[in-house]
Amino acid sequence: MPSVLVVDDEELVARSVAAYLEADGVQARVAGDAREGERLWRETRPDAVVLDVRLPGTSGLDLLRRMRSDADRTPVVLLSGLGSVDDRIIGLELGADDYLTKPFSPRELVLRVHALLRRGDIHPGDGSRPVTVGPLTLEPSTRSASLAGSEQVLAPREFDLLLFLAQHAGSTFGTRELLRRVWGWDFGDDSTVVVHVRRLRRKFEPDPSEPMLLTTVRGTGYRLGTADELTASLAEASR
Repeated sequence: MPSVLVVDDEELVARSVAAYLEADGVQARVAGDAREGERLWRETRPDAVVLDVRLPGTSGLDLLRRMRSDADRTPVVLLSGLGSVDDRIIGLELGADDYLTKPFSPRELVLRVHALLRRGDIHPGDGSRPVTVGPLTLEPSTRSASLAGSEQVLAPREFDLLLFLAQHAGSTFGTRELLRRVWGWDFGDDSTVVVHVRRLRRKFEPDPSEPMLLTTVRGTGYRLGTADELTASLAEASR
């Protein structure tokens, strides 16, 4: 049975979310603040975390920062207040995988959590087979990625996005299509994709301000180069 940690100082919200998760076959634990949340996260190693941004004392963003600084890849769904755009952007920058704005439907949250728990299922073919695009190699079995032999630690959604683009190297995808095919959403904020692309560029591009590998096709979307293009771009950058 998968397990989920719910960290929210609003007890009614936390208990309601936990009840919906457990009714759907997920073991749920509840923490009322970041300190208790961090303790339970370290002790139980849940399969996913539902994390409120605005917690008393240490914020949810600070807890997320600690998790990712430990190279932890546990999927995280952020809960943010209505209109808290900055919190959502910062959370995605820190490595959150999804977010919902309060007030929200507990049922919708359960669906989002299940989507994260089965995120590998959206990719066709043999999920354990490495995907190679020139100097870029992705290992779905370990969810690791390396460029020219240099391995990078990726958050779950970063890996999902890069894997999808690598499986379709040379093709261009708009943000809406990426939300649908990588996140499994028919709705959502374009900034979710924009932030994840920016994070990937910081980790793989020789100069993130002048991307050569994962480029923007103006008015269309994002494109990961072909094997020959990635090889040529790295060679040019090393001159």
